[in-house]
Amino acid sequence: MSTLYSDLALADPLKRAVADMGYETMTPIQAQAIPVVLAGQDVMGAAQTGTGKTAAFSLPLLQRLMKHETASVSPARHPVRALVLLPTRELAVQVADQVKQYAKYTQLRSACVFGGMDMKPQIAELRQGVEVLVATPGRLLDHIEAKTAVLNQVEYVVLDEADRMLDIGFLPDLQRILSHLPKNRTTLLFSATFSPEIKRLAESYLSNPVLIEVARPNATASTVEQHFYLLHEDDKRRAIRQVLKDKDLRQAFVFCNSKLGTARLARALERDGLKTTALHGDKSQDERLKSLEAFKQGEVDLLVATDVAARGLDIKDVPAVFNYDVPFNPEDYVHRIGRTGRAGATGVAVTLVTRHDQRLMGELEKLLGRKIEVEPIEFEEERARGRHNDGRRRWQADETGDARDQARRERRPAERRPAPVSAPADPFFDRPYEAPSEPPEQPPAWEQKARPSRPGLSANIKPKRKLAALFKAPEPTH
Repeated sequence: MSTLYSDLALADPLKRAVADMGYETMTPIQAQAIPVVLAGQDVMGAAQTGTGKTAAFSLPLLQRLMKHETASVSPARHPVRALVLLPTRELAVQVADQVKQYAKYTQLRSACVFGGMDMKPQIAELRQGVEVLVATPGRLLDHIEAKTAVLNQVEYVVLDEADRMLDIGFLPDLQRILSHLPKNRTTLLFSATFSPEIKRLAESYLSNPVLIEVARPNATASTVEQHFYLLHEDDKRRAIRQVLKDKDLRQAFVFCNSKLGTARLARALERDGLKTTALHGDKSQDERLKSLEAFKQGEVDLLVATDVAARGLDIKDVPAVFNYDVPFNPEDYVHRIGRTGRAGATGVAVTLVTRHDQRLMGELEKLLGRKIEVEPIEFEEERARGRHNDGRRRWQADETGDARDQARRERRPAERRPAPVSAPADPFFDRPYEAPSEPPEQPPAWEQKARPSRPGLSANIKPKRKLAALFKAPEPTH
């Protein structure tokens, strides 16, 4: 089987675009899937993340749509003929960008719709007509209900990262979307992992699919060096700094299990002196895109993220991935470490394990089919002792805190230090006590104001005031 793009039966505009992107040799998933899709058959493809699944379905789809290419500006001549569904906004934007690059020398149009932003610009783009529509399920349903996305001429459907869409509850949305599509269509399903639910989905919506597996299901890339370090929860940030220093790493992903933990960890690492940005579901779409762009441009060292960034994001030359938390779903481990070691490059994956992660580690061993060796980690730097915030609103004891404060005070310029304040000397307080030789002529002022006292009663005690009785006691009767 040929593995050169030049040997594929692609149109010249597509070949020019592939050459511009520097592609010469196909990856295994591309070499096996592209000829099958060109033949018009349904495909159920499994491959490790980062092996080029996007090109495996984009190029043959565009080739099949070349017969509909037209220079007409009429929207009616550009109906939606290919639909690509993805689980996250970031992945949808990435796939849409790649499709545009492949089709830049053709008259085929593409668009991307996703939630988290205003629908009006998307509606305007759809009304101009597009052949390839890349979408997330929720926002696509919004357009279907608004009748701004008409899918009655769709010929090809791609479900990319289908297992993730099922994990986050998109199955009802997928079923509704697929009910709006023509029965006679080609359906492609691509995923890094295959679960029983995915196989049932394929049986329901794929017709005699060709199964393509270029690696054992749920396998991790062999180019990724994996380490599992056993340590205390409070030493995790310290471990990240140590590994970055030991391996001279410039950038890395850091994955957490929760949005709140992601935000707190990003702030804590920023205080540690590392340029950090956060990516999670509570951020607006604009903030998420800015965080990704800053990381791609090398403006930040660490991208702290939830599993929203674990699927399909293609950021080249990321040397390392840290699992700050062991993932709840063991299959997410495969996707997380797939952010490094992409396209044949090498990478490092570090998982920080505590004694509370035994159950999750057992599930991960079952998925990977091997015993995981957990190793200790040696720290060169002293633990940051002192009263410092660890990022979870807990304060740790710091024996050097007072010393640091003293050093900070000593570094302060002398002219800015407040001058010590000394009280003026009073000779009265410097004399020793001398007893008076004669009693004072007059009593003290407080004794002069004292009321006359009755015999046996202190002059400073206020006597009771006599009040008239309201009722007289009854006189005794004889």
